[in-house]
Formats: sequence, structure tokens, C-alpha cells
Amino acid sequence: MVKQKASVALAGVLLLLLLQGSAFAQPDMSALPPGYLARDQLPDSLALLPPPPEPGSAAFARDEEASRETTVPPESERWKQAASDADLHPPHIFQAFSCALGFTPDAKATPALYRLLGRMAIDVGLSTYKAKNHYQRTRPFVAHEGRTCFPPDEAMLRKDGSYPSGHSALGWGWALVLTEIDPQRDDAILQRGRDFGVSRMVCNAHWASDVDAGRQIAAATVARLHADPAFTADLAAARTEIAAIANRHDASCPVSAPVPAD
Repeated sequence: MVKQKASVALAGVLLLLLLQGSAFAQPDMSALPPGYLARDQLPDSLALLPPPPEPGSAAFARDEEASRETTVPPESERWKQAASDADLHPPHIFQAFSCALGFTPDAKATPALYRLLGRMAIDVGLSTYKAKNHYQRTRPFVAHEGRTCFPPDEAMLRKDGSYPSGHSALGWGWALVLTEIDPQRDDAILQRGRDFGVSRMVCNAHWASDVDAGRQIAAATVARLHADPAFTADLAAARTEIAAIANRHDASCPVSAPVPAD
């Protein structure tokens, strides 16, 4: 049990590197704790995603418009929420869906759920790797010579490709799985997963097309995970854990910034 908890904690730290830093250049696969999927079972983001919009194209103009639509005043409540969503350090990251779930996943109280979220996060993060490293897209705060909502990450992000968004992939992947585990709260969970991705635009760290692409890779990864027996076993165990939790608060999450129109 101690070894299992340590593995999940290490997964969180390494996920931070995978989704935020230059680990994507040459990730050390031997250092990673196991996700559920072997590396050759992960969805190929480079094959599945189209190239990111070219500067000057109509699609890039939509990205610029979405950036303007999701701009909020620095230090506003939505800006602070985006900063919180940017922080992938455990155990903070496991609080991301607390408002929708009515409780916070915990290694002691909900070990199967905690393990599920930690292991699948490795799979989702690695699934963004090929496209992110191949395209090395410039991030909006770099292109606009601005700032992000989370200054500690900016040095890393300047060197890390923007497309697809690893944060968005993580948030949407968790939302899809948590909705299966707790369908009575599906709307709140999915809205939170959507807003977790929108936070990356509020933060000025990603373009809208990065966020959309991240969701596509998350969906592909979750679909593949359902063919893995260990994942489905943990999914069933997590569902049992949640059903046993008493005194959960009502689903109530922070109000999102405007979601850009398609």
C-alpha cells in the first residue's frame, strides 16, 4: 500500500513535468511510474490531430478572437481560478473537481479513485507528446509579449509547444471518467472539465485550438483505456467508493469565463 501511494505521488510530479515542461523534448520513459497503457498502446496525437492553425489563416483569426473573448482582469476571481487550475502539483491537482464531486479524492479515503486519476493522467499526458513535440507551437503569452496567470511556469512554457494542451487533455479526460463514475453529477463534472480547459485561455497559456485538440486526445485516450482490464477494475472500485461517501455537498463550481463561440 505504501509503495502504491508513493507511485501515485510520483506520477503526479512527473505529470507536472510532462504537461508543463521541456520533458516533452526527450521524456525519460524509464523514470515514469506506470500508467495503464504500454507506450505502443497510446493514441498517436500526431496522426490523429490536424496541424495547428497557421498565422494569417481564418482558423488562427478565430484563435485570436477566442483569446480576446476569454480575457479577464488580472487578479479577478476567474484569473485566480485559472491560476489554481494551472498548478498540477499533488495533492493540489486532485482538488480540481471537488466542487463538482462534492468531495476531494484522497489517497486514504478513496484509494481506488486516487489511483485511477493518477495512473490515467500519465496516459493522457503522454498521449499529447508526439504532436506537442513535433509542432512546437508558440504560446499566446509569448506571441503577444504578455504574462500568464501562473508566473512560476512561464520559463518552462516559453520552451514548450502549445499544441495540443496537456492541461486541457487532463481536465477533459478526468471529466469523462468521473462522469462515468458519478453520472448523477454529470453536468457539473463536464462543465468543470470544460472550464478547466478554458482556464488555459484565461491564463494566456494556450490558444482555443490547443484546448480543443487536447480534448480530442483525451477522448481518444479514455476510449482506449476502456479496453484495459486494470483500468476497468479500478473504475468499478472507484464507483463503489463514491457510492459509499456520505454528506457530500451540492455541486457548485466557480462561474466560468465566457466560452468562445465555435
